[in-house]
Amino acid sequence: MQSIPGDFLYKKGGAQININHRSADNKFRVTFSGGYTAQNNDLPAFDLTYDARALAPNAPALYDADGNLNWENGTWDNPLRNLNAKFESKTNDLVANTVVSYELLPQLVLKSSFGYTALSTTETRTSPSTIYNPAFNITSDKSAIYVNDTDRSSWIAEPQINWKKQLGSHSLDVLLGATFQQQTTEKLYQSGSGFSSNSLIYNLAAAKFPKILLDEITQYKYQAFFGRLNYSFDSRYILNLTARRDVSSRFGPGNQFAAFGAVGAAWLFYKESLFSALPWVSFGKVRASFGTTGNDQIGDYMFLDTYTTASANYNNTVGMQPTRLFNANFGWETNKKLEAALELGFLEDRIFTTAAWYRNRSSNQLVGVPLPGTTGFTSLQSNLAATVENSGWEFTLRTVNFNTPHFDWTTSVNLTFARNRLVAFPGLATSTYSQKYRIGAPLNILLLYNFKGVNPQTGVYEFEDLNKDGRITSPEDQQTIADLNPEFFGGLQNQLRYRNWKLDFLFQFVKQDNIKYAMGFAGQMTNQPLTAGSSWINAGDTASYQIYTTGVNSAAVQGDNLYNKSTGSITDASYVRLKNISVSYKVPLSLKSTQCTVSLQAQNLLTFTPYEGGDPEFTFTGYLPPLKVITAGLQLTF
Repeated sequence: MQSIPGDFLYKKGGAQININHRSADNKFRVTFSGGYTAQNNDLPAFDLTYDARALAPNAPALYDADGNLNWENGTWDNPLRNLNAKFESKTNDLVANTVVSYELLPQLVLKSSFGYTALSTTETRTSPSTIYNPAFNITSDKSAIYVNDTDRSSWIAEPQINWKKQLGSHSLDVLLGATFQQQTTEKLYQSGSGFSSNSLIYNLAAAKFPKILLDEITQYKYQAFFGRLNYSFDSRYILNLTARRDVSSRFGPGNQFAAFGAVGAAWLFYKESLFSALPWVSFGKVRASFGTTGNDQIGDYMFLDTYTTASANYNNTVGMQPTRLFNANFGWETNKKLEAALELGFLEDRIFTTAAWYRNRSSNQLVGVPLPGTTGFTSLQSNLAATVENSGWEFTLRTVNFNTPHFDWTTSVNLTFARNRLVAFPGLATSTYSQKYRIGAPLNILLLYNFKGVNPQTGVYEFEDLNKDGRITSPEDQQTIADLNPEFFGGLQNQLRYRNWKLDFLFQFVKQDNIKYAMGFAGQMTNQPLTAGSSWINAGDTASYQIYTTGVNSAAVQGDNLYNKSTGSITDASYVRLKNISVSYKVPLSLKSTQCTVSLQAQNLLTFTPYEGGDPEFTFTGYLPPLKVITAGLQLTF
């Protein structure tokens, strides 16, 4: 079934080149790779999902007898009106990378990599007068276009020197290096409105009111100096030490520098003499590590007072207005990572399994702390004095079921139990986050009213009055915690080959709760889920959903509003999805240097779920869920 009427094209083309060279004595080596991609994407300018789902069953026909949009004599807004708006995106992307190495001395190698990227994107979104009801007599004078041009270029250089030494049973591997990176972004955001004809809508010069909404250039610089020491004894006991010093332009003076490090150890116990009597154990390894990393992923110039041109002028002079508050005190976000794992292989690794435990603690989070609107700003960039922990178990299993000259079959399973909790937050109770987080609870929680059901006499939803004041109020009664984090998730993948045929498919599964699909209180002129059919009708009824109302029954309207913020709105949203499947055939050719492969791929073909509100992976009302995508391909190698 087609979700959105009309043809929306996505055209993509590209070219790649790889060049490798080495000297006669094998000391000098150079590798170059480059790729260029051009894309032209024609998409709907608006997501029609909400309009489609909210459409009443007895709504007028979408099209008239002539195939035009039906406005029912101007009595309603056709939900397909926004198809007349267009969104187009044209992108050109260049990626190039060079690696040069030279062996200065035996086991002493000098190497450097150089990378360059250039991205150019032009996006246009039109809002023509034809999206409005003809009864309003709106002309092209109200038509508008928005044009967003972005040019981004970046380069990176990473010089390294690597020394390796073998001393009997001892092995050393020392690496010293640096990273130098720079990115420049130019943005020009324009709009135009008031056209004499919709045929001129793509010509900004034809607009009565052209505007430059944004014109900026930003630059990001990053440097790092790092070292790594790997030591192993008898190829079974391994120690790894790393240290680095990072510098980022996204922090103010005194906060740009940060030091991080890590230590890791491993024991390949299957090489011990004890396991020589167990030939079916082909691999065994225990590893553990602890380290710190940093995060500077925020916008540029966030530590400065910044200004932009005002939207209005005074005496024909364009003024300036502030866009950000000054705060030079925030610095790097820090993550402490602890991990331990066991890896086992059996029967020449035909069965290979991994069990890993991890705990990551993040502090000094880079967030925008909310501010009162009276300050003129909604937030202030800062480091949050809180500690967040992410921990869990990860299990993997790979089995080689068959491995013959004509038939291969490999199965891979992964399973993750992930937990997230707020460990510490000084001053949480008096902060702006007091009704969003709880110490010891996950970050992705909802504070809800406790739903008691439908009152059999009034037919209206009821909720627990926690403070016993006779009213249902927030935040006093909105304190029940709902955890929306997945309980566990994973995947099952199978790869099969029979002669020249290959089949690969992946099932994704998630155990989770989420919010029910809601379209507002039943009784409005909007579509409702089938479950609304079991609503309360007469006194004494035992029902899952409250009484219908067109909006006159204020108690029912309020009940629906509270229901959407209560435990009643939480439901099982677990699912199993056929995420990917592909079939390919390698065409036999008589030419030895030429290969031809025909393939067919698909995504999101099947979903099994108890969730009744649409897509369980993306439950937000009014957004298009993941689409079924089918792709056919032909690959030639020569």
